[in-house]
Amino acid sequence: MLNEILLVFIPMFFTVDPIGILPIFTSLTHGLNPQEKRDIIVQSLITATLVAVGFILLGKVIFQLLGITMGDFMVAGGVILFCLAMVDLTTQGRSRRGSASELGAVPIGTPLVVGPAVLTISLMLVSVHGLAITLIALFLNIAIVGIVFTFSDKLMSLLGSAGSRALSKVMMLLLAAIGVMMVRRGIIEIMSSINTLK
Repeated sequence: MLNEILLVFIPMFFTVDPIGILPIFTSLTHGLNPQEKRDIIVQSLITATLVAVGFILLGKVIFQLLGITMGDFMVAGGVILFCLAMVDLTTQGRSRRGSASELGAVPIGTPLVVGPAVLTISLMLVSVHGLAITLIALFLNIAIVGIVFTFSDKLMSLLGSAGSRALSKVMMLLLAAIGVMMVRRGIIEIMSSINTLK
């Protein structure tokens, strides 16, 4: 079971990219007192968890209503992941804006922690590894984000903005490869379903 969790945890970790979103979180919460920062962290983690779990649980029902197969979703999701990774790799940085009162929910909770890439890969991982394993990996990743946010000032002083950006770019390169893998698996899934119909 540990191997299964790792197989789900690793691609999800690259997708969540806690080190990559660290500079954005730091800039958004700059000047806030420790209590305000803690409140924002709690709000962002709750929002990210609810959005991700809700999508994982309801995603397949929506697919059935729309007539979308898992192969279709893997191809579309893989293309999205690849495009998101390419945009990140070819731009200087990402920025998010929002009012202070809802900063934890939007933009930090979503789309910063849990955005389209995380939702896409989560649903794909559920179909491959099952609901329980995917949820465990999701909760572990969100917990890591909470730890990174809690110690954001210390981590930023250790990494520096340049080091954080460099790590983020490496993660995005791996995410692009994961996107290609999803497209490949989606095409195989579609081809096998066509062969079954024959």
